[in-house]
Amino acid sequence: MKKDTTILYVEDNDFIREEALDYLSLFYNTILEATNGQEALEIYKASNPDIIITDIKMPIISGLQLAKYIRKENKKIPIIILTAFVDTEYLLEAIELHLVKYIIKPVTNYKLDIALDLAHQCLEEDKKICIVHISANSYYDRFNRLLMIDDNVISLTHNEILLFELLLDKAHMIVTYLEIKAKIWNYEEYYMDALRSLIRSLRNKIGDIVIKNISGIGYRIEIEDNI
Repeated sequence: MKKDTTILYVEDNDFIREEALDYLSLFYNTILEATNGQEALEIYKASNPDIIITDIKMPIISGLQLAKYIRKENKKIPIIILTAFVDTEYLLEAIELHLVKYIIKPVTNYKLDIALDLAHQCLEEDKKICIVHISANSYYDRFNRLLMIDDNVISLTHNEILLFELLLDKAHMIVTYLEIKAKIWNYEEYYMDALRSLIRSLRNKIGDIVIKNISGIGYRIEIEDNI
């Protein structure tokens, strides 16, 4: 984490906000705070922070409304949302706003660390596409590791995520069996049966997204260009 990064932390609960600020002050020199979305918006315009962490439900202007306003003029600033609600509708809005992380309360130091690591990756690698549009009705959120198809969250296992991301990283190119082995089963000599089973499971979940088998070589995913 970088000391010179400016954080804007927005939370209407004084206790939660103060605990978070105490922890963040161990890593950052400049931490701005706001108690509602309106105040946060004014601070954002005046101070141009590097990362925004905001509660989702607040007086005057909510965290999502704040994020929507900021996204109209700034597509890159990492925004982290805090919420007490596990709700698909909120998840959909969060993904559409290209948010870095959606943290379910209680907010722990561990959860903050993970989210901020992702935010710094986003700052340092802003050329990398965080939201991959696969087809007209499906896209993948790399940071939150969420696959959305027809506005539904598709639950993937750890190995399915590893395989899916590997295929996306080389979209339209062949990912060899050995590349997949190195990523998922590095120390297993006999892995082909496990790979075939993993491919079947993944295909069953992703519907019309096409993963082609290139016989004797590997697999290739097809995504639609210029969506």
